[in-house]
Amino acid sequence: MNAVLYVVTVLIWGSTWLAIKGQLGDVHPTASIAYRFALAAVILLAWARLRGLPMRYPLRVHGQFVLMGGLMFSTNFVCFYFAEQYLTTGLVSIVFAMSLLVNMVFARVFFRRTIKAKMLVGGGIGLLGIGTVFWPEFQHFGLSSGSGQGILLSVAGTLVFCLGNVVSGKTQAAGVPVVQGTGYAMAYGALLMAPFAAFYGHGALFQPTLKYTGSLLYLAVFGSVVGFGAYLTLLGRIGGERAAYAMVLFPIVSLLLSTVFENFTWTGRDLAGVALILLGNAVMLTNPALLRRLTGKPAPAGDPAAPAPADR
Repeated sequence: MNAVLYVVTVLIWGSTWLAIKGQLGDVHPTASIAYRFALAAVILLAWARLRGLPMRYPLRVHGQFVLMGGLMFSTNFVCFYFAEQYLTTGLVSIVFAMSLLVNMVFARVFFRRTIKAKMLVGGGIGLLGIGTVFWPEFQHFGLSSGSGQGILLSVAGTLVFCLGNVVSGKTQAAGVPVVQGTGYAMAYGALLMAPFAAFYGHGALFQPTLKYTGSLLYLAVFGSVVGFGAYLTLLGRIGGERAAYAMVLFPIVSLLLSTVFENFTWTGRDLAGVALILLGNAVMLTNPALLRRLTGKPAPAGDPAAPAPADR
């Protein structure tokens, strides 16, 4: 089951970056984000209601939902939507891949989890690959340049997203199911975006075009409901630092789509960078305990690498 969740996360999130491009136009990004997560929240909460799942939670837990919504389903996406005005979708997704190491650090700080040497080595190789792809942008980096602003926005969005991972992990550890927790958090994220959409949205309120409407539905249903559902379930099962391995692979999907739909031209440097990203992922996934977690196989009795209960 973990392997299925991993593959679903990689394929869906690898394609959402291109769908975000279809949201850019006359409608302000804050309005598009509010539409996306309002629709996703309605779907998730309606599903929970139809299944008779618990819907009432204490005010303290709703406070966690608000924080999670502000981090994972509003602020970070504002950064990414604006970043895609300066960078191709594949390049934005590559920056986001550094959430792998950020999640490791946050897991150490907030959950006291051990960071194994193999994780650092593999993550370092992956980041070297990201640096290789972006080397020309780093050479001429500056806030006045479009690529510089795009990189900074992508980095900011990644850090905020990883903080949201921490809140989600604590919420799940407290016994809140993924469906209800994600549904409420998305609803609060949409509500937080609404005032900004009203203030900044001086253009069209909606674009009744196939491109805009289609990308919005794809982002709400697949990118948000299915994608986040798979990722957050995986996060609860194997931890944020391990679930983030998906972030290293889905930029490959995004770059391939960018090649087809955005005329992204591959260079030898790009190929070398992608090869390093894949190598880093392979190094981390050679951990036998992690492979057992991803395949759902139990660890042998007495195995010192078996996960502790607190690591779930």
